[in-house]
Amino acid sequence: MPKLRDSRPDDIPAITASYGHWVTHGLASFELTPPGAPEMARRRQAVLAAGYPHLVTTDTDGRVLGYACASAYRPRPAYRFAAGNSVCVPPDAGRGGIGRALLVWLIERCTASGHRLMVAVIGDSANAASIRLHEAAGFTRAGLIPAIGWKHERWVDSVLMVRPHGGGAATPHLP
Repeated sequence: MPKLRDSRPDDIPAITASYGHWVTHGLASFELTPPGAPEMARRRQAVLAAGYPHLVTTDTDGRVLGYACASAYRPRPAYRFAAGNSVCVPPDAGRGGIGRALLVWLIERCTASGHRLMVAVIGDSANAASIRLHEAAGFTRAGLIPAIGWKHERWVDSVLMVRPHGGGAATPHLP
């Protein structure tokens, strides 16, 4: 049974390998060169320093099967109640419910910390697996940005999906 937990510094090599695979072979990330472990460690630390969750799931032997994190959707203060998400599962661990478990837990953690909307920016409108994952977690399509990125010798779309949580827009916030 997979175990969900907060990521640790010693998870960085597995996180780097998983993400690097998709940068090199996929369209979900618009990065062109896989970042190395020092950069992935820096990103993890930035997520944590900003108060967002950075999560992993592991198998019974402790092997990292996937990771997820939230971050600010945009840096300007009016966006402070909206979080973006990232979910990454290595190709040999896909289709086992790992991504969904990570995303659901990420939503729960962001809801508990006062976020009222989660935004997914999905690379490639043909990325059916990610779109289905987000739909299964309650996201709806909010838009499409056609041909915004150039990767693997073709133009790639971005799909925008959103999921209100907590009370969503009906929840007043008092500073």
